[in-house]
Amino acid sequence: MRFSKKMLVFFAIMLIAALGAGCGGQEPTGNEGENPADGAGEPVKIGLNFELSGDVATYGGNGVKGIEMAAKEINAKGGVLGGRQIELVKVDNKSDAAEVTNVQTRLLTVENVAATIGPATSTNSLAAIPVAMENEIPLLTPSATADKVTVDEATGKAKEYAFRLCFYDSLQGNIGANFIYNNLGLKKAAVYIDTNSDYSKAIGSVFKKDFTALGGEVIAEENYVKTDQDYKATLTRIKNAKPEVIYLPGYYNNVGLIVKQAREMGITVPFVGADGYDSPDLVKLGGAKNLNNVFFTNHYSSQDTDPKVRAFVEAFKAEYGDVPDAFAAMGYDAMYLMADAINRAGSDDPIAIKDALAATKDFPAVTGTLTMDDKHNPIKSVVILELVDGVPTFKDKIDPIQP
Repeated sequence: MRFSKKMLVFFAIMLIAALGAGCGGQEPTGNEGENPADGAGEPVKIGLNFELSGDVATYGGNGVKGIEMAAKEINAKGGVLGGRQIELVKVDNKSDAAEVTNVQTRLLTVENVAATIGPATSTNSLAAIPVAMENEIPLLTPSATADKVTVDEATGKAKEYAFRLCFYDSLQGNIGANFIYNNLGLKKAAVYIDTNSDYSKAIGSVFKKDFTALGGEVIAEENYVKTDQDYKATLTRIKNAKPEVIYLPGYYNNVGLIVKQAREMGITVPFVGADGYDSPDLVKLGGAKNLNNVFFTNHYSSQDTDPKVRAFVEAFKAEYGDVPDAFAAMGYDAMYLMADAINRAGSDDPIAIKDALAATKDFPAVTGTLTMDDKHNPIKSVVILELVDGVPTFKDKIDPIQP
């Protein structure tokens, strides 16, 4: 059983008081050769702080499905630490940041978990991390992509107890630059950014830096805001610059309209973007035919031919009857990564688990082989999806490289 630092202090005070009162004779228990503190045979408790109801319940619900399937597999193979089972303590944060904090506090100070997985989103992860830091118990989010989730913006250093399984936002700019320059073989790009979106600006900034470092040229830069409905003026300037490709890191609700209007204006060059495209509403807004020759980075594709992906997809379908989405895949990987860290730590001690997570190297995940960098972000391959008549189709898997 794991205890928080505050609870350990309380128990220490109580023990001192008991010793001060004197110790009477005690009958032997017959277990004197065992050390109950080492937790041998007890389950290793992992807390799940997830959005199981509320606005983003599909993210949390699918992530937990992946986690539970992985834990079931791990336990069937003997568990962790030479035979201890994983016990999941699952609590709904209701997609509410205030509730996230309450859930995290309960998991760490009442349930006494060794580590936590979740939440699914960046906002909710940012609400949970201060509790993890205060109690010195690691948190691993499967799917929170904002750069500041794992990095203290004031110091630029990693948050010691915060980790992520997914790639982070600005990495997508690097992958987009490499894909356009090396895979599509295009050298002249226009960049089209939502100036009200930190997501769009962060990805676009990295893209420009890395694309030009590779030898590419950014020949046009235009901006929009998410409330815009008519993009023809900026698209006209982009068209007149004659780029070979348009890099558009944004969300599906803007992207669908932008691409639709661009095609109506005769702009036929490829559009490339990021995981904000991943919504069925993109096709509703843009039209299936208009979205041909559109590519975007994403965490995973169920169509990937990698044997590890195929095995996961088939197992998930057998377990739940559905094709797993990216959130399910990231949850599955997060549970396996946590179990791997516990085994490498050789203990369910949270500090040892934290150190093992930080030392992760070449971990073979469904969503890409990963190595944890010094900011607690995984260096991993990223999937490229191509929209083919409205269907996101596996195109490639790209490793991040330095230009």
